[in-house]
Amino acid sequence: MTSLYQILMLILDVAVFFILAHVIMSWLINFQVLNIRQPLVAQIWSALNRMLEPLYGPVRRMLPAMGGLDLAPLIVLIAIYALQIVLRNNAAAFF
Repeated sequence: MTSLYQILMLILDVAVFFILAHVIMSWLINFQVLNIRQPLVAQIWSALNRMLEPLYGPVRRMLPAMGGLDLAPLIVLIAIYALQIVLRNNAAAFF
C-alpha cells in the first residue's frame, strides 16, 4: 500500500508541474516571448492544452465569466494541494 500512496503523490506532483508549465507558457505566449507559429512551441502548447482541458473544463463551467481572466488553473492547483494534504494526513491508511 505504500507504493499506492507514493504513486498517487507522484501523479499529483506531475499534474502540478504540467499546470505550472502551462501557466508560464501562456504568459510567455501572451507577452510574445514565444511564438505559437514555431512548430515545437505549437506542439508543446497543443499537448498541454489537450492534457489539462479535462481538468479545466468542469471548473470553467462552474466559474462565472471573468472577461479575460482564467482562474481555472488556480482552482485546480488548490484542489490538488488539498488532495495532497488529505492523502498526507491519512497516510497511515496506506501503510
